[in-house]
Amino acid sequence: MHDLKPVTALGQSAPVAETIGTITIAENDTLALASVAARMGHEEACHAILKKLIGAVPGPGKAQLHDPQAGFWTGPDQWMVSAPRETHELLADTLTPMFGQTATITEQSGAWVCFDVTGAAMSDLCERLCAVPIRKMDAGGALRTMIHQMGCFVIRCKADDHIRILGPRASANSLHHALTTAAHSIA
Repeated sequence: MHDLKPVTALGQSAPVAETIGTITIAENDTLALASVAARMGHEEACHAILKKLIGAVPGPGKAQLHDPQAGFWTGPDQWMVSAPRETHELLADTLTPMFGQTATITEQSGAWVCFDVTGAAMSDLCERLCAVPIRKMDAGGALRTMIHQMGCFVIRCKADDHIRILGPRASANSLHHALTTAAHSIA
């Protein structure tokens, strides 16, 4: 039998976190993710289930910061739902019977890397990375953008100095490099 050890998206045994100036960049490997796509003709029923699950149906550019499940809009009648991996490791398997024929659920946990960026200069860092209007975004804002040629989601969290960035897991090191380089440039 093989002696397998799980690693984070950055290839470490524990999540990487570092503080550069007033910015902290922390790899967050505690999320389970699943996409929800409403099936044609079942949109209203899907919306009702999603609302019951996370408290609201996020529209374009919005996230529902709910506990334990949260979600954000990814496209017309499509959302990404997240929950703590420790208690929802099989999130997609849990959601599939809940939504039944109203939506297609796809496991996404292994496809994305998540970084929590916090600190007083978070807005400055975000402005150097992408075209998201971070100073105008309220908590619960969620936008898709490009960061160094990578399609990413930027979510404005409840704290004024906190954003969550989800990017392609296969490009985790490149995204981390972009974040740390931007942090060093404003430190």
